[in-house]
Amino acid sequence: MTVEVRAAHTVDVALVDAFARLIPQLSASSPPPDHDALAAIVDDPNTVVFVAESDGTIIGSLTLAFYRIPTGLKAWIEDVVVDDAARGQGVGEALNRAALAEAEQRGAKNVSLTSRASREAANRLYRRIGFELYPTNVYRKQL
Repeated sequence: MTVEVRAAHTVDVALVDAFARLIPQLSASSPPPDHDALAAIVDDPNTVVFVAESDGTIIGSLTLAFYRIPTGLKAWIEDVVVDDAARGQGVGEALNRAALAEAEQRGAKNVSLTSRASREAANRLYRRIGFELYPTNVYRKQL
């Protein structure tokens, strides 16, 4: 399988349809974004939506968010999802490497992400490409 990774610069029907197919594979509790929600993300200069395509079909996505704090520019990887049919074929790695290259090019001090322990393949991938498990607690408050 040949995979091409690119940053999404416009929102079209193919992108909306891809998210409608991919997001349910990532989270049963989060509805996929509609056109306007995707446009808000794609148009934000502090966010990059990467998509992986094979034979003209979007088979994966990753969102990279940048934020500036007193200790420097940092980046966070979120919502990495690869279509069930394309898993295990290097799509996740290609998406992550594209995000890491973008973060480095923009001068980010580091890139963080979280992954559920049950996502064993994803966790192996993150370690293989250089992420280290960081000794911290993650707290979240739903608003």
